[in-house]
Amino acid sequence: AERTTSNGIVSSHGNALIELLCETDFVAKSEDFLTLANQLSAAADANQVADPQALLACELSSGETAESAISHIAGVIGEKVELGRVSVLEAPVALYLHKRASDLPPQVGVLVAYQGDEAAARGIAMQIAAMRPLFLSRADVPEETVENERRIAAETAKEEGKPEAAMPKIVEGRVNGYYKDVVLLEQPSVTDNKKSVSQVLADAGTTITGFARFEPGQ
Repeated sequence: AERTTSNGIVSSHGNALIELLCETDFVAKSEDFLTLANQLSAAADANQVADPQALLACELSSGETAESAISHIAGVIGEKVELGRVSVLEAPVALYLHKRASDLPPQVGVLVAYQGDEAAARGIAMQIAAMRPLFLSRADVPEETVENERRIAAETAKEEGKPEAAMPKIVEGRVNGYYKDVVLLEQPSVTDNKKSVSQVLADAGTTITGFARFEPGQ
């Protein structure tokens, strides 16, 4: 069977966030693996590259390229090691790193680009870590995705025997429910579920302009 890199860690430096992937948590918590991840995020920040292939060509503080360093550590530890996703957001940014286990380094990383209050932006980073939104706003959801959700909602309503006259309202309601699941600004706030994230941000005078959420294996 093909060896899968379903484990790993996240690392951030400046306005960059990267994930370094491996096969086991034993490797993920090793000092050399953590050092390499930190070198990779520092290189992503220094070179402002958000493309994994571009980062592989960058030189690390050790003097070797990222690609060479990853190949070297994979050979030493005997596991498959890969550079995962890379993101560089426009500063200022807020960062939240989450440990899934106390003996492991961070395995969930969220970087948020914002204008306004840093504490509010960090709170939103924690929201993103917990609630896993896929998009910032409705405008970011691809039209084909929305149409597919409408089709599923309509088919489900028909199977449930809902009256034809009520279909448009039912479909819109279910599509709006989809938005609340996957669109950050429309999610209920985890700190005040009577408000949406957009309302919490408005209260704080803060705007989110972009985000990245990395979790190895997800």
